[in-house]
This record gives sequence, C-alpha cells and structure tokens, in this order.
Amino acid sequence: MTAPSDLIERLGHAPGTRAIILNADDFGMCHAANVAIAELLDAGRVDSATIMVPCSWSPEAFAFAASRTDLDVGVHLVLTSEWTRYRWRPLTAAASLIDGDGFFPVDVVAVETRAAYDEVAAEIAAQLRTALDAGVDVTHLDNHMGSVYGLATGRDFLEQVFALAAANGLPFRLPRRMDGAESDAELRDKLARAAAAADSLGVEIIDRLWSHPFELVGEGTAAEETYEQVRDGFVTLLRAVPAGVTEIYLHPMVDGEELRAAVDFASPKREFERKLLADPVVLRVIEDEGLVRIGWRALRDLQRGTAR
Repeated sequence: MTAPSDLIERLGHAPGTRAIILNADDFGMCHAANVAIAELLDAGRVDSATIMVPCSWSPEAFAFAASRTDLDVGVHLVLTSEWTRYRWRPLTAAASLIDGDGFFPVDVVAVETRAAYDEVAAEIAAQLRTALDAGVDVTHLDNHMGSVYGLATGRDFLEQVFALAAANGLPFRLPRRMDGAESDAELRDKLARAAAAADSLGVEIIDRLWSHPFELVGEGTAAEETYEQVRDGFVTLLRAVPAGVTEIYLHPMVDGEELRAAVDFASPKREFERKLLADPVVLRVIEDEGLVRIGWRALRDLQRGTAR
C-alpha cells in the first residue's frame, strides 16, 4: 500500500492520521436522492455531497444548499446519462456531448471517444456557474462516472477540469495514488502525471478514493445481498482505511416508486446506503478505528490560503 502525501499534515492533523470524507454523490439527480442526502447532511451523517446540475431535480438541491452554506456541497460534473428511462442533456449547445437522442451518452467510452475538449470545458464551466448563480457555496468538484479520468481509452479531460478548479479555487476529487496500481505501470504513470498537473496549478487532490460495489449482489435472486451483508462490507472497508485523506463516496437515496421508475437496477442498494450511514454499528466502527472525519471545505480553505 502506497504512503500518503503530506496533505493530512497541511490540513493541521498529526502525521499518520486516518481521515475520511464521506461524500454523497448524485445530489439533485431525483427527489429520492434529495430527500436522503439532505437528511444525511443535516444530521451530519455525511461530510459532503455533490450536485448533478443538469438533472431535473437539481433546483431542489440548489435551494437546500443555498439555505445551508455551512454544509459542504460541491458540483458533480456530468458528461454521461446512464439510465434507460430517465435522461439528462448538456446545458450548452455541445454537439460532441450528445447521443442520437440529444442526451449525454450512456457510457464513458463514448465521452472519451467523441467529446471535443473545448465543448467539455464550456459545459463543465456552465455547470459550475449554474450552481454558483443559484447561491451554492461550492466547496469542491468531482465527476459523475469518472468520465474525465481517461480510464477507458486513455483520452482524458483533466486539463479542462484542473483549469476550472484552479480558476475558482476549488479542490477536485482525484486520487493521488490508487492502491494496487503498483503493478500497473501505465495507470501508475497516468496518476503521477495527473497529480503533478494538479500540483502545478495549486489544485488540492486527495490521497485515495474508495467506494463499495454499486450493484446489489444477486439482485432479484434468492441469493440477493442483505442489508447486513452490505453493512459488513462497508465496515470492512472502514477498518482498512490507511493514513492520509481517503474519500469514500456513496449514493444514498430513498427506495420507492420514483427511484425504481428512474433507474434500471440497484434501487434497494441506494436505500441500504442511506440506512448504513446512520447505523450505530457503522458509527461505532468509525469511532473505534479513530477515523477523523473531515470535509472538502478544509481542502478548499487550504487551496485558497484561508486555512486556520
């Protein structure tokens, strides 16, 4: 396992501190996401969330975030629209960012293959500007489905993201290193180049980025994964967090008719994630492991030179 950077020390914590950021992705995707994420933010069960600006329910997320600028809310930069029945479009007139039906492409390969650099830059800038204009005190940027990382074909859009992040004084969700990448020279070199590019522009990035499987194992079968099994897997993940700053992202939502009409699978898993973030077992593990929870605002303050 690779050693962490000096980020945790620059944030004012002791060397060896195991810090986590619990982030809720997909705020604004639908009402089911908004209800769960606002509830978790308000209760302090997650440390941050990121809004999908092009989605139909983003105004509700904007209104909540604008009324609670004490909470850490960022922008989940969107270049894909993955579901069959519920789709969303670019904010800009970007021909290279739409499929034959006029929506964002369903997968990352299509984005990496077809998207024009200037149109990506314009679209992500429009998404950030829309959030800022709605009164959101944006704390950070991240990316839906990893469509800017270049992991599918090697063609990435990190230059455009870093430029936007640097111009607005915002950190970006990019792992400095990836555990297990030591054996993959190409991935290791790509991450090293990306980290160097972020550093050269003064954009703060994290040490590691973790999650757990998006799918519900065995969904619809007799072997379908139970809530307790999902929780046990999450507990195992928490116990393995090393020194440094690790973001753990989830997609908590309310499982019901609306969500099941919108997504193609894994609706029960979204409810499980909503539940486990408030589960006393999970909270006790965080305490027992001595994990320090931080938010993206601390990284933003560090980047802007306003950290205490």
